[in-house]
Amino acid sequence: MPFTIAIDGPAASGKGTIARALAARFGFHHLDTGLLYRATGAKGGDPIAAARSLTPEDMARDDLRSAEAGQAASKVAAIPEVRAALVAFQRDFARREPGAVLDGRDIGTVICPDAQLKLFVTASDQVRAARRAAELGADPAEMLAQLRERDARDSQREAAPLKPAADAILLDTSDLAIDKAVAVAVDLVLSARKST
Repeated sequence: MPFTIAIDGPAASGKGTIARALAARFGFHHLDTGLLYRATGAKGGDPIAAARSLTPEDMARDDLRSAEAGQAASKVAAIPEVRAALVAFQRDFARREPGAVLDGRDIGTVICPDAQLKLFVTASDQVRAARRAAELGADPAEMLAQLRERDARDSQREAAPLKPAADAILLDTSDLAIDKAVAVAVDLVLSARKST
């Protein structure tokens, strides 16, 4: 049976970096589920039709990491029909051998509620805004406003809101260098694999 790691958290918390590092360390497959929503939003037109017709080419667009794509993703992710169209893809991915790491906002609560390890990665608003501003070469104050707007939308939406699963382990990266955050996550995976 494949080992599934569900990693949730808000934007710029470090969840994607940790997810990629864990996948590389353990030889697991990795899916940044936010890219599904970014690609859906970036396609434009009817979001439901866009979600149902996603292609590998859509996922390979070079503009999916932009702030605009992130805002579009947050908006289309609030549409229940869009979420439903992408659930099966994500669940199938999670069952890939020898294991999979999925990161997003509803992995532990909706997509993979039976994942062997669930992490909720977070950081303070100011730290996240500084990280995203450095990544995009943007103004930190503007990033802070955008992140707070997006957090509110993601956590208050009716369909699969952003929140930790009841059995998720909280990993606050506010004061952790990335190598330390990854090391903590690796230890959590090793511990979880021993107990399964």
